[in-house]
Amino acid sequence: MPPRILLLTCLAMLAFAGNSLLCRLALRETDIDAASFTAIRLLSGALTLWLLLMLRQARQPIAGNWFGALALFTYAAAFSFAYLQLDTGTGALLLFGAVQLSMLLWGLLRGERLAPLAILGTGVASVGLLVLLLPGASAPPLSAALLMLLAGIAWGAYSLLGHGQGDPLAMTAGNFLRASPLGVLLALVLLPHLQWDTPGLCYALLSGAVTSGIGYAIWYSALPGLRASQAATVQLSVPILAALGGSLLLSEALSLRLLISSVAVLGGIALVLGSRQRAGS
Repeated sequence: MPPRILLLTCLAMLAFAGNSLLCRLALRETDIDAASFTAIRLLSGALTLWLLLMLRQARQPIAGNWFGALALFTYAAAFSFAYLQLDTGTGALLLFGAVQLSMLLWGLLRGERLAPLAILGTGVASVGLLVLLLPGASAPPLSAALLMLLAGIAWGAYSLLGHGQGDPLAMTAGNFLRASPLGVLLALVLLPHLQWDTPGLCYALLSGAVTSGIGYAIWYSALPGLRASQAATVQLSVPILAALGGSLLLSEALSLRLLISSVAVLGGIALVLGSRQRAGS
């Protein structure tokens, strides 16, 4: 992998993990509420992506569609409300596992056939998520966990809707622009409960403009230099980076349950990706 592609890939993974960290940090350490965080993240992300699109030499018209925008809004809103109660690493693992498993399930529903190793990997990853959700002292709150699973399914749907739909940056900018009014509408519905402070506002702006907007732009710059298997596998690092960030910056415990679930979920998905790479070689 060329050094430039390696650097861009590392920066993109840090940005993706940073989304979880910034959201958890804002909702735990500041006065901002989840609806305000969602609206500000979508608005600042839309503005940043639009500016990046306008600054490109070969300008592309804004693309996207309302189905993609609805999936994006559902992901962003469920993500924020889930992080009211979830630790950073737990939330990232649930999100990432749900994204990958929902996309695998969609492939199966469309007639895709899995190799035996992929079937084993899917089963191991599913068991890993179930272990994390089983009742116990270290289990995450069920309602928050289900919200994060919904966020993962929505992001998986967003990814599937955007597959092969033209320029990724133009599509993402258009979807963010369409999702922003939905975020504002959510905030208006919950108007009596809205609250924020300067640190919370800054974290929401950073999440939208930097770790979402610029992060996605960096990722799209790296993708042409990556094989599909590399692009999928490298994202296995995101829950680990998020968990480490939560432990170092927020003093969140790395429980044995989370470690076991992480090994099962990420290892199972790695088996699926490995089987696909061999099938395609």
